[in-house]
Amino acid sequence: MIETPYLLFLGDAPDQLAAKVARGIRDWRPDNCVGQFRLEGCKADVGLPDMTLADAKAAGAKTVVIGVANRGGVISQAWKRVLVEALEEGFDLASGLHNLLRDEEDLAAVARATGRSLHDVRIPSVKYPIANGEPRTGKRCLAVGTDCSVGKMYTSLAMDAEMKARGLKSSFRATGQTGILITGEGIPLDAVIADFMAGAVEWLTPDNDPDHWDMIEGQGSLFHVSYSGVTMALIHGGAPDALILSHEPTRSHMRGLPGYTLPSLETLRDTALPLARIANPKCEVVGISVNTAAMSEDEALSYIGETEKRMGLPTCDPFRQGAGKLCDALSSI
Repeated sequence: MIETPYLLFLGDAPDQLAAKVARGIRDWRPDNCVGQFRLEGCKADVGLPDMTLADAKAAGAKTVVIGVANRGGVISQAWKRVLVEALEEGFDLASGLHNLLRDEEDLAAVARATGRSLHDVRIPSVKYPIANGEPRTGKRCLAVGTDCSVGKMYTSLAMDAEMKARGLKSSFRATGQTGILITGEGIPLDAVIADFMAGAVEWLTPDNDPDHWDMIEGQGSLFHVSYSGVTMALIHGGAPDALILSHEPTRSHMRGLPGYTLPSLETLRDTALPLARIANPKCEVVGISVNTAAMSEDEALSYIGETEKRMGLPTCDPFRQGAGKLCDALSSI
């Protein structure tokens, strides 16, 4: 188990999105966070007190969590001084990067010498089956996005929280590093061997009560040439009964791909739904989640209203406004 509370390490993150792991933990498990540690030049801020390692130790922090999700998931050499010092000061380290802490010999050596733990959450811990596509009892909802990092995880977490507040049966099913660090369980889907990814999602969302909903954390985008494979695994392995379209309207291009523009919500709907119906012919698109974090209140309300009218689907920012509309839409499934 990863000991809490955490000091969230933002390193030299170039923008807010690069610190999405830290932001997710701070937004959904604020009681687990005492502060943030930023290197000089860091352009991200998750709204926690800036702390030194000594400050964090005095505040009771047990684990330094790498809250940065950079392209390729690598541990920067610029971070090493702080990470080594953290181990020497008695902290454990936790990371969801593809570049594993345990594979960095300097960090591993200090951890052995100090008796501290290195937690790599992006390591599959189960021998997952190959998907068989057989129908399962219970219901499943998946958020699919026009791009990466548009709010798919926040959508599923907000819907799960709303369903539970209503006394309904619901489980958030984490499929990535941030979701696992928030909930303490799930599958690191993009670290699973490709042939077993859809099977891992089937394993994560087994037979359940007929009125139980699995809120499956979305990953990647069908339209992102770097990460579309993981999205397909979720669509077919998850066999969702309901799809939520997720979008961030202020983007000028796909995340990390300046030569690619985002698809329209209509294109996302018309692409994702036929693919989902391969595994579940009854799947429906039931709502739209809009990430309005970069918009003013008036801009957000105007965009949401126009989108709802144009698309004919319940539309909201579930983190800003609550997920009531989206959960209402599930009642017809």
